[in-house]
Amino acid sequence: MSKTTALDRYRLLGRSGLRVSPLSLGTMTFGSDWGWGADEAEAGRIFDAYVDRGGNFIDTAVNYTNGTSERILGGLIRDKRDRIVLATKFTMAREPGNPNSGGNHRFNLVRSVEASLRQLDTDRIDLLYVHAWDFTTTPEEVMRALDDLVGAGKILYAGICNTPAWRVAEMQTLADLRGWAPFVALQIEYSLVERTVEHELMPMAQAMGLGVLPWSPLGGGILTGKYSRSDLTDENEANVSSERKGIIASTGHLNGRALDIADVVGDVAGEMGATRSQVALAWTLRNPAVVSPIMGARTLAQAEDNFGALGIVFTDDQLERLDRASALAPIFPARFMARPMAQQLMFGGTTVTGRR
Repeated sequence: MSKTTALDRYRLLGRSGLRVSPLSLGTMTFGSDWGWGADEAEAGRIFDAYVDRGGNFIDTAVNYTNGTSERILGGLIRDKRDRIVLATKFTMAREPGNPNSGGNHRFNLVRSVEASLRQLDTDRIDLLYVHAWDFTTTPEEVMRALDDLVGAGKILYAGICNTPAWRVAEMQTLADLRGWAPFVALQIEYSLVERTVEHELMPMAQAMGLGVLPWSPLGGGILTGKYSRSDLTDENEANVSSERKGIIASTGHLNGRALDIADVVGDVAGEMGATRSQVALAWTLRNPAVVSPIMGARTLAQAEDNFGALGIVFTDDQLERLDRASALAPIFPARFMARPMAQQLMFGGTTVTGRR
């Protein structure tokens, strides 16, 4: 198992010239406000281990652990600010009962950015994400407001998360036509148990210059072997509760098929002398659209284990087994256009290769 890369083998983020590490340090676990995160001391150890290995890409959000994540980060990055590419997010409501404390509109965007700058104790945000599409704000309002903040120097780059591919494409095209700051990053759920993004979001990102950053590359812990069939009420349905396991179950991923995929991950990990987490993370890095999966850790040991994903080298047989276990059924129009009759009508019986 030879080492193929390391945290200090940097990659370009989308269409930008920004250099980022091949694993991003997710900090939703920094702070214990939500009942299961790392305290400030352990967060510091995780951060130091990442940065000491050359890691430079940190991910947070204005609302993570009720703002504690950003406040902890503000202290950790203070003496190394210019070495860190700092990404945060806006959208989610932060004041119950106040309809304008959430959403993608300019009012919430500006207030959220100001809150993040205070919590992070910094003069700029290197990468600001739209955290999710709110289905109410117009694309023009969002892109113009982001461009204004870039012009003001409060943010340097823009990204987007958890939004339909057609909407991201519309917004990216609008930015290009108007000369506004474009998106350079797309953060989406992607793992061996969530591959549906390969239908539309991944190809869109590659075509439009967005680097993909997968969140939950371990499938909410399912791929690590944390859960078993005793956690299911029947073969395909999970017990849902208020515990963290219940939160994972509510996503719909904790089911019989996901556990079958996790078994294959376990088999491959055993053959390689690696951990399941390392195998699951390394698999996401195989996709050419992926720049930097977001690794989250509650302990230093978990973080150090995740770093080992960068040394994983799969055999062709191992990749085929992982892909077969998690394969997607094709959807329209790709399903229809791949059929022999459609290919005959399209190409007249010839073979044509080129862009996809």
